[in-house]
Amino acid sequence: METTGNTSIRDSEKRDHKNLASQESLPWKFFALLILITIPFWVFGGNRLPIPIKLPVSALAAFNPVIAALIMTYLQSGSNGVKELVRKIFDYKKIRNQIWYVPTLFLNPVIFLLAYVIMLWRGMPLPDPEIPILVAPLFFVVFFIFGIGEELGWMGYVIDPLQKRWGALNAGVLLGFVWAIYHLIPDLQNGQTADWILWHRIGTVVLRVLMVWIYNNTGKSVFAMILFHTMDNLSWALFPNYGSHYDPFVISTITCLVALIVVLGWGGKTLTRFRYTGAGQLGGLRRA
Repeated sequence: METTGNTSIRDSEKRDHKNLASQESLPWKFFALLILITIPFWVFGGNRLPIPIKLPVSALAAFNPVIAALIMTYLQSGSNGVKELVRKIFDYKKIRNQIWYVPTLFLNPVIFLLAYVIMLWRGMPLPDPEIPILVAPLFFVVFFIFGIGEELGWMGYVIDPLQKRWGALNAGVLLGFVWAIYHLIPDLQNGQTADWILWHRIGTVVLRVLMVWIYNNTGKSVFAMILFHTMDNLSWALFPNYGSHYDPFVISTITCLVALIVVLGWGGKTLTRFRYTGAGQLGGLRRA
């Protein structure tokens, strides 16, 4: 005869198994909902936005990841869950080790600067750089808002279940691939060539790996991800001129080399265990 204690343990195990299965299925439901609400943007968003930067109207679908995340969170956890998700926008207190602001804010500008130097060295056609200093703060604010629209969905909602099942590196590659496919139609609407799209989207996948690396080492701060996304877009917009001479092959090659260094240095399972100064350390400083 089965005791009450054993029955309770088995019931608890069944609930845990059910919750785990439900959590693992959430990203796929999120992706399906995201595609569903984005289809109208893909169908009707082919015209160009009236801004200096070359972008189609479908770029406004950047807010759909957060919309999908809010819907899924409400269905799963109600209004309290939605409030918790929204609070992640400014969860900067998670970043205990301030050194991680360096890659968060400056990794993308350095990559773009290196790309510019390499393009000059190779004799590639480049205009004289005209950096719109007065407009740059406005760009930052706009891109920060767009970053909220994407990263509260991608990193605030989706990445943790993916990491739990697949590990950090695999989760980054998988989410990066979805991220790349999600932007494919806007690339086509923007009139980009096939090789431009290919290299740009390779860079997208690899960039997401770097984002998971920073995310895991900043105490899983979504605020850090919004800043990183903002600086990536800002670097592109300021690249001579208004992104007009952006070369995805050069940028993606540099990004791939950086990601390779990160994976070799921090390990693909969690991307947090730096191998050369002691586990869990960066430059001798305690990681968050």
